[in-house]
Amino acid sequence: MGRKLIKYNLMIPGPTPIPTRVLAAMNKDMIGHRGPLFSAVTKEVMEGLRWAYETKNEIFIYPSSGTGGMEVAVVNTLSPGDRVIVLNIGNFGSRWAKICKAYGADVNDVKFERGKPAGPGALEAELKKGPVRAVFFQQNETSTGVLNDVETLAKTVRRLQPDALVMVDAVSGMMAAPLKTDEWDLDVVVAGSQKAFMVPPGVAAVSISQRAWKANANSKMPKHYWDWALMKAEAPKGHTYTTPPESLIFGMAEGLKMLKEEGRENVHARHKFNRDLVRTAAKALGLKLLADDSHASPAVTAIFPPEGIDGEQVRAALRDEFNVEVAPGQGELKGKIFRIGHLGYVDSLDIIGAWAAVEVLFKRLGAKVSFGAGVKAMMELL
Repeated sequence: MGRKLIKYNLMIPGPTPIPTRVLAAMNKDMIGHRGPLFSAVTKEVMEGLRWAYETKNEIFIYPSSGTGGMEVAVVNTLSPGDRVIVLNIGNFGSRWAKICKAYGADVNDVKFERGKPAGPGALEAELKKGPVRAVFFQQNETSTGVLNDVETLAKTVRRLQPDALVMVDAVSGMMAAPLKTDEWDLDVVVAGSQKAFMVPPGVAAVSISQRAWKANANSKMPKHYWDWALMKAEAPKGHTYTTPPESLIFGMAEGLKMLKEEGRENVHARHKFNRDLVRTAAKALGLKLLADDSHASPAVTAIFPPEGIDGEQVRAALRDEFNVEVAPGQGELKGKIFRIGHLGYVDSLDIIGAWAAVEVLFKRLGAKVSFGAGVKAMMELL
C-alpha cells in the first residue's frame, strides 16, 4: 500500500500560505543587486509599500524579521535614558519593552489584561505624569488576537504631548486592517513580509515621519546594520545598505501587485469576513473567545478549548492527525488557548476545512460540544 498523500494546512498568523504567483516570482535567477534591473524592482516595492502604508514618508526595507524592524525603530530614534511608554497588551507588547530596555531606555511598561486592547484613558493618565520621548504599541497583538484602536491612541498622544513619537508595530496588522500612516500622524510603522503580504519571512519594512527623522538626528543609541543614515544614502538609488534578499524582494513586488489588484478595501473586507467566520463557528460550538467582538483581530483568533482539554493538546493533535497547523498560546497563555490565523492567502473554504478538523478532534476527545454546529454556522454565514 502506498504512502497516504497529505496536504499541509497552514493556519497560523505567520508565516502565511504563499500564492503560486509569488512563488513563481521568487523563482528567478539572481541578478546584480547594485545594477539597474534590481534597482527597478526595489523602487517598485518601496512605492507599493507606500500604497499599503497610506503614506508619503520614506520606507526602508531590511533583511530581517519583524522584530528586527522593531529594533530599527528603537535604535534610530532614542537615546539611553529616554523615557518611553509601552502599551503592553500581549507578547509583542512585551517585546517592545524588552528591546527598549536592552538599549537603556527608561521604560514605563503599562500592562493591560490579556484579551483587552490598550485603553486611551490609561494612556492619557500616563502621559499626564510627565514628558516622554515615544509611545510604543501594536496595531494588532498577534498573541491575543486583539486589534488596538491606533487612530484614537495616536490622537491621545498628539493632544497631550504633540512632540512625542508614535511607534506602531503593524507586522501582523498591515493590510489585514485599516492603517492610515499619514492621516493618523504615525511616526514609525513596522511591517513584515510573512503576514498579509503573502511572502516568506525575511523582510521588514519601516516607515519614517519627519518627526522621527528629527529624533534620529539626536539619537545616541549604538547602531550600524540598522542605521537609517546608511539606508538613506542608498534608497534613492533603489539599493539597500546591505545585500538584499533578492528572492524575497521579487516576491514582495508580486504580492503587492496582487493586493493592489484586489483593492485595499476588498483586502480589508476579506480579512474581516475571515475573522467573522472563525468567531461564528467558535460561538456556535459554545467555545470561549479571548477577545471581545469590539476589538477582535481580523488576522488571528484566540480560542479557549473545551473544558478539560489543553491548548497544546489541540495543537499537537490537529498537526499529527489532520495536518492542520494552528498556533499556540504564548507567555502566560501557553496551554490555555490555541490560535487560528486567517490572514494573507487564506479564504473561506480554507477556514471551513480547518474548522471541520477542529470539530472532529473535539468529538474524538469526548468534548461536550454540538458536533457540526460550527461548520453549519460558517456555511450559513458564507
